[in-house]
This record gives sequence, C-alpha cells and structure tokens, in this order.
Amino acid sequence: MQYPRGSVQVQDIGEQKLLQILQRFCPPEIIGDDAAVLSTEPDQSLVVTTDVLVDNVHFSEITTSPQDVGWRAAAANLSDLAAMGASPLGITVGLALPGNVPVSWVEQLYQGMTECLQQYSTPIVGGDVVRSPIITLAITAFGQVYPNHTIRRNTAKVGDAIVVTGVHGASAAGLQLLLHPVLGKNLSESDRIALIKAHQRPQPRLDVLPLLWNILSSYSPFSYGRGDLTPLPISGMDSSDGLADAVVQICRASGVGSVLESTQISLPTAFKHWLTKEQALEYALYGGEDFELVLCLPKEPAHVLVQQLGKGTAVVGTIIEGSTVLLRNQNEKNPDQVLTLSRGFQHFC
Repeated sequence: MQYPRGSVQVQDIGEQKLLQILQRFCPPEIIGDDAAVLSTEPDQSLVVTTDVLVDNVHFSEITTSPQDVGWRAAAANLSDLAAMGASPLGITVGLALPGNVPVSWVEQLYQGMTECLQQYSTPIVGGDVVRSPIITLAITAFGQVYPNHTIRRNTAKVGDAIVVTGVHGASAAGLQLLLHPVLGKNLSESDRIALIKAHQRPQPRLDVLPLLWNILSSYSPFSYGRGDLTPLPISGMDSSDGLADAVVQICRASGVGSVLESTQISLPTAFKHWLTKEQALEYALYGGEDFELVLCLPKEPAHVLVQQLGKGTAVVGTIIEGSTVLLRNQNEKNPDQVLTLSRGFQHFC
C-alpha cells in the first residue's frame, strides 16, 4: 500500500501515543484496564464472533478507503451477530501495522468503524496494536441473545421456506466496478454509486430481528422477550460468502436438501441494464459480501416476513428431503443445477 509522503507515521509516535489516539474512539468508563467488563441482560447468553481482514486479501487502496475498511470490518462482525439472532454489546479490535503507516490512516480506519457501530449503539471496548509487515485487522464482537431466540444452521426442517432479506450480487458488482472502471458503461451514475456503496458500506441486518421475533411469536408457543420457553422454529446464517454458500451450509448442517427458484432471487435493478441473466445469477449466488440473512422457517410466517420487510426480501426456495441443493428455473427447460461450496471464494484455494 502506498502512503502520501510527509505524513506522520505510526513509527514516529510509538505505541503508547498511538494507543492514546485510539482510546478516543472507546468509552472512557470501559477502557483503561487489562480487560473490558460487559454486562448481559438476565437470562441471555453471550455470543462471540471473530473476523480477520488482511490487506490485499479483503481490502485494498484501489477499492476501499481506510474509513470503508473500518466500516466493512465492523459490519462483517455485526452481521455474524445478526445471523445468530443476537444484539451487539461491543467489539474489541486487534490491529497489526507496519511502522510506516500514517497515523491519519489509522484514525480514519477507526472513524469508519465508529460510523458503522454508532448506528447500533455498539462501543469499541478494547483491543491491541502490534507491529507487522502487513496490515491485519482482527475484530471480536460480543452480543447477547435469549437461548430460545438463537438462530442456528442445523435446525432447518423439510417444508421450511427459504427467505433472503434483500438483493444479492450488489457487493460483488460494486467491487468489479471499482477494479475495472470501464465496466458498466450502460449504468446510470446513481446505479453505479449504489453498487459501489453496497461493497464499501454494507449494512448488517440487525434491523430484521425485532420484526422476526414479533412475527414468530404468533406461530410458536413462547412469550416474546423470555428465554426459558420453546425455541423459535427457525434456522439460518448470513450470506457473507455468497447465497449459494449460505444455503449449502445450512442444508449440510441440518441434514436436508433444498430447491432454489432462480427467478425468485432478488437482484439489483441495475443488473437489468448491464448483465446477462447468467452473469447476474453468478454474482448473486457466488459473489458474496452482501451480508443479508438467509432464513429457513415455516411458510406462513415466512410470507408475512416478506410482506412486512419488503425491499428485496423474498422466498427463494424450499427445504426438501435428501442432501442435494438444486437451482431450478420453472420458466425454462434447462436441467436443474446442483449448487456446491466449490465455486465461491475460499481461502487457500
């Protein structure tokens, strides 16, 4: 990564002064000791998730500003909490840096994280800074959830509807526009900006959870807000590694199969003016980093959720017996396509 000349670098001020700068982004009543102390609500379970981002693997100066790196890092962890049905309590940040990184770059990184976290009243409660030959950002997020509200991958049942909470493929398309500016000549400026924003500033779907609990409370023998009764009839995860990956992972964990209807998958409207049907579907299934929720639940509450949430929410398939995940287009005579984990992004491949 190239940095502007003349800027104050991390090695110029040292670890302690850098920590003093970063502590401005943390609540003063929590940081300052060897560890943070977080309180959970009565009868709730602690949820913990960690995500690591590496320079030139998960971000680059070509596609993301330091603010956007911070936003995306925070959003990825909050999305994992949402995928478990949890509300956030706080995050810790582990930051590894070369000594020649400008102090201003680090400050902007934390500004981006804070901008995302403030939407959900989530503080940075601690972390660590170390020297490294490459920028690496490791965030651990803490959340809380009533045990019977926990969303897991291994509880999908035959007959469940598969719901996605928004469009897929936008983030991958935005990344391509950033990497190859000559692409998308037929796109309007507003469509181009929307796709790029989907990549640089994804939104974790924590907003879905209160609506989901209220809907399911009408279909399950439990009281909303209590943690000692029947578990919710729901399974799911987020689509950070692609829609196909999420559905295959859920089915594998639950010991079931599924059928997805390709025409029901929600796509960005900009795709109509830019991509072929095949290209659009490839972005949606395997592009990743859309951070939507993929939920499996009984059909009646699933359709109520789609109606009330709107904005690209759709029932895209059904859980079936077996172990195969099929992609079907009922409007065409093409054979069903078997979806696997091999076509999405994987580390070390």
